[in-house]
Amino acid sequence: MAGSCVGPYIAAFPMDTQRLNRIRFRAWRRGFREADLILGGFADACLQSMSEEDVSRFERLLEQPDHDIYDWILGRAPAPPAFDDELLQRIRAFRPSSGQQGPQGS
Repeated sequence: MAGSCVGPYIAAFPMDTQRLNRIRFRAWRRGFREADLILGGFADACLQSMSEEDVSRFERLLEQPDHDIYDWILGRAPAPPAFDDELLQRIRAFRPSSGQQGPQGS
C-alpha cells in the first residue's frame, strides 16, 4: 500500500525520540535526492513502528555510500550479505505517499 510500512511491525517499547529524529534527518539528508526520497519516506512511515533491532540495522545501512544503497534498492547491484535482508526487502517494497517533502521544519 502506498505510503505505509510493509508488514506488521510494532515496537516493543517506546524509542528515544532524539535518536529517531537523528535517524530521520540522516535518511532525508543523504546528498543524493533519489536516495533522500526513498530512505526519508521510509523512515517517516516506518521508523516509529520498527523494532530496536531493525532501527539499528537501518542506522547501519545509512552509514553506507548513497549510490551503493540506491543501487541495492533498485536491484542494479547485489547487496552485500550483511545488508541483503528483510529490512532491505521492506525498503524495496515501500512506496512513499505523494506530496512528501522531507522532515517537518525543513
